[in-house]
Amino acid sequence: MNPCIRSLAVSAALVAASLLPGHAELDPVNLKKAIETSLASDYPKLDALYKELHAHPELAFQEVKTAARLAAEMRTLGFDVSENVGKTGLVAIYKNGDGPTIMVRTELDALPMEEKTGLDYASRDKTNWNGKETFVAHSCGHDIHMASWVGTAKALLDLKDQWQGTLMFIAQPAEEIGRGAMAMLMDGLFTRFKKPDFAFALHGNPIPHGYLLYRVGVGSSMSDSLSIKFRGRGGHGATPQATIDPVMIAARFIVDVQSVISREKDPTEFAVVSIGAIHAGTAENIIPDDAEVLGTIRTFKPAVRTKLLAGVERVAKAAAAMSDAPPPEIRITEGAKAVMNDPALVATAEKALKAAFGDKIRISPPSTPSEDFSEFAHSGVPSMMFQIGVYDMERWNAANNGGPPLPANHSPLFAPVPKPTIQTGITAMTLAVLSAFDQHARGK
Repeated sequence: MNPCIRSLAVSAALVAASLLPGHAELDPVNLKKAIETSLASDYPKLDALYKELHAHPELAFQEVKTAARLAAEMRTLGFDVSENVGKTGLVAIYKNGDGPTIMVRTELDALPMEEKTGLDYASRDKTNWNGKETFVAHSCGHDIHMASWVGTAKALLDLKDQWQGTLMFIAQPAEEIGRGAMAMLMDGLFTRFKKPDFAFALHGNPIPHGYLLYRVGVGSSMSDSLSIKFRGRGGHGATPQATIDPVMIAARFIVDVQSVISREKDPTEFAVVSIGAIHAGTAENIIPDDAEVLGTIRTFKPAVRTKLLAGVERVAKAAAAMSDAPPPEIRITEGAKAVMNDPALVATAEKALKAAFGDKIRISPPSTPSEDFSEFAHSGVPSMMFQIGVYDMERWNAANNGGPPLPANHSPLFAPVPKPTIQTGITAMTLAVLSAFDQHARGK
């Protein structure tokens, strides 16, 4: 399309979106068309941004180049940008008259793992992590979120005749280790800057692109990190009777701790204890002195969490006692709280999103992974997090009919389809933010 003609088309769509009887409420259908028309010309730049971020990911609290790249994008749009908030986070502010402050969050960090997608823009970057060299990959979709975040900022500025107030776009570090949101809060996110009236975030999900998932109330799990060091007495692998084998103790614990889930917890309540790492020994014929077990505990409800933590500690001590070993060193570290989606804010966004997306927006059960976006809601900000699909419908249908399963988040094969995923993210987030501005303007 000729650029002049496209510009006229965008302007016409924006005018149509704004000519509402008495400006009583938003017209999500026309607004969706306006956003999509604008995206037709904006997308190539967003695609380039996405692929650049994907190819050069950075780990938690190392996101220096990533944050600088986003800061440059937001300054170009006209935002007032503050960097190094919570170490590597940034805050971008745009004021458009009197009204509420609405926060939109993206994450900056990637994962310490090797990407195996085979994409021509796949990450081959490496860095140091916990003293070891590791590959780095955006295998959770934070690069999709960042591109959608920038695109949403641009879309909202294109539609600034539709809203009054302040945009507070934050790029948060270290979501993958559950510490970035708190780092920003501790660095004055809600004191150096105005505390927002509402907050939104989105996340990619291995469902078909163009679809949205949301819910009211608990949206994700609470998380706790588990570290247990079992102490034994080392010796020759051929004379185990002269040793206390900590590997055996650790193995017993790993199996027996699942009985807390299956026999002590109410089977209708969600809880998971997963062991992700075991560190012990140096050679096949040496029984080591120590064995360390690392894991994660996920729950939705505080009472269930309390039961699990007590059970984990009891089983660990019992496993050691059965081998007449010293008591283990048990360290449980509280991680992210559960995301709480505010009923009133969800109801407002739900109305606009359903009008725009029809039956492609659906209620989902709580997500079992954890998210430190929860820290903002627990700091008193009404919040909503929703999910967007990332895969072609054909692959989704094939996977649900006996075909190859779709790689989920944190898989080395996780590979969203960029264009429709980013477009959906921008459209949905823009409408959600506009709906909150609109409700506030009408005093509801």
